[in-house]
Amino acid sequence: MLVSLAIRNVVLIDQLELAPDAGLGVLTGETGAGKSILLDALGLALGARADSALVRHGSDQASVTAAFEIDHEHPALAHLREQDFALEEEALVLRRVLSADGRSRAFVNDQPVSVGLLRALGERLVEVQGQFAQHGLLDPATHLGLLDAHGGLRAQAKALEGHWQDWRAAERAFAEAQAQLEQARRDDSFLRHALEELDELDPQEDEEERLAEERRFLMHGERLSEALNVAATALGGDGSDTAERALAMAQRALDRVADKAGGRVDELMGALDRAVAEVNEAQAQVSSLSADLEFEPGRLATVEERYFALKEQARKHGCEVQELPQLRRVFAERLEALDSGETHLAGLKAAVENAREAYLAAAGEISDKRGAAAESLQAAVQAELAPLRLDKAHFFCRVQRRDEEAWGPQGIDRVVFEVSTNPGAPGGPLAKIASGGELSRLLLALKVVLAEASPVTTLIFDEVDSGVGGATAAAVGERLARLAEQRQVLVVTHSPQVAALGRYHWQVRKETAGESTVTRVVPLDAPERQEEVARMLSGTQITQEARAAAGKLMARP
Repeated sequence: MLVSLAIRNVVLIDQLELAPDAGLGVLTGETGAGKSILLDALGLALGARADSALVRHGSDQASVTAAFEIDHEHPALAHLREQDFALEEEALVLRRVLSADGRSRAFVNDQPVSVGLLRALGERLVEVQGQFAQHGLLDPATHLGLLDAHGGLRAQAKALEGHWQDWRAAERAFAEAQAQLEQARRDDSFLRHALEELDELDPQEDEEERLAEERRFLMHGERLSEALNVAATALGGDGSDTAERALAMAQRALDRVADKAGGRVDELMGALDRAVAEVNEAQAQVSSLSADLEFEPGRLATVEERYFALKEQARKHGCEVQELPQLRRVFAERLEALDSGETHLAGLKAAVENAREAYLAAAGEISDKRGAAAESLQAAVQAELAPLRLDKAHFFCRVQRRDEEAWGPQGIDRVVFEVSTNPGAPGGPLAKIASGGELSRLLLALKVVLAEASPVTTLIFDEVDSGVGGATAAAVGERLARLAEQRQVLVVTHSPQVAALGRYHWQVRKETAGESTVTRVVPLDAPERQEEVARMLSGTQITQEARAAAGKLMARP
């Protein structure tokens, strides 16, 4: 619900902060005091069209901030998550800043957003009668969902959406397989020839790297062999009198004097022992490498032929050499799909038919229940009309079968709310058939019946009681109070019967100081509320009888 509204420099409002509560809140005041300015300001925060005329004269910019408390399952939060919006808390703060030149900026929780996103959130948070005429109950796109909610069909509608997605997925799989099969048929000769070449070549994983390394080794084999011969000579591995003999002579010389050196040559003799061992190891490795260099005649030519054959196949298919084994598998799979494609395609087609039948079965079942729910909704709304002086009106909830091309995740039905305001006249769209006053009361009746169905938690009515009085105004007030038991309701009213039922009451006043005129909104306590209701009953001259009547209205349960 709306928990705070801060307005700065909007028309006659210089600075205003309101903290709406749950239940029914009423705004009253003299005509022209600025009640409509409040709604225009709130509309800005909800993404309505910006007009530079809303900026207070002499100010550079206007701003409106509306804060809401909502639960974690609210559709507004789901919409933000769909937009990948980083939301760290469940409280929502919508802010709009409008410059005097007509440019505006939008923010959600102090993060800049598009006005379109702000509007989408506003539609999910607040319904303002008279401001968003094409949204809420007047938008036929919402009627099916509202009927499902009224009939307790949300879980079944969710399951139906799953059947629709399964059907679409089956159709996509069939279409993809069909396209692949047709492509395979066109490429049959190419695939078979290409696969024969790859099978003959038989490329292996990481083969290019191994061949490149062996090729480099073989190309430099002569120089490596010369280097190993020099190393063998230096180490004495070829039988020459070199390193090993020199180390042995050093060991014998030191050994003769070791017992007379008092341990001073022990560390040196250990180093010589280690040197002898390392020389022996080096000699062994040189011998091993020399043995490996017993080159196979023509090996370099064989390696190069294989290496460049792989390169040529990769060039031919526009890929890297390391991708050839995978390409070979792909070609084989495509040919296998071609050979068994008809069988596979037939199976996918059967899956499409099964998914379609499952969808139609679920859609038909929920369609029947929607018919019953529509009758229940019609009866419930009709019962609300007579007390609202709409006794000649008839409300219709029509469930119509769509053409197949219009079927969708919500099923095969189209649901439309219609009204006839004259006996015998055909029904038509709510906004086109009902007059302004009739429409306001008709929507009130609908909202009372559908209170639990709508995700919108804040409802605002602008003079829903216009043109009625007495018992009809009392009936309007009673329904607003009933609605406020489940939703936050704010109503701008000139009716004392409605104002008397408010849980809290604000008075809108226009004040002039010198050459400056401002609109103020003042919260009223119980005595002040009674005085304001009395004023609404009697006019500018408040009588004791009016005060007594106001007290009776406010005391009514």
